[in-house]
Amino acid sequence: MKIKRFEDLECWKEARVLVKMVYDAIKANLDLSKDLRFSGQFSSAAVSSMSNIAEGFARETDKEFLRGLWISKGSAAEVQSLCYAALDQKYLTKNRKEAIYNQAEKVSQLVSGLIKYLNKSARQR
Repeated sequence: MKIKRFEDLECWKEARVLVKMVYDAIKANLDLSKDLRFSGQFSSAAVSSMSNIAEGFARETDKEFLRGLWISKGSAAEVQSLCYAALDQKYLTKNRKEAIYNQAEKVSQLVSGLIKYLNKSARQR
């Protein structure tokens, strides 16, 4: 299947799920939603993971797409790190922290797979 739009990318779809999970967590905890700096960082990291996949794809070169994917991967790791801070502040339950952390890991693994694919196809040209 030829990928024609960023919405066709599995990693983007899963990053979108991650964004929803983070926003749902913010809405579910009054203390987290009141901590504007932290909740802003948490949501920004998730949105960055999703958005950089789309932005890199739209640039239409493998080099720029790879750059966006690496940024996306870094943002997913930032979400994972922030999960620990949110857990420590009792903004997240252990179960919710694990769910968000695991979703960020899923995004990271899908992005890594796409990075490997693009690097391999570039070498074969």
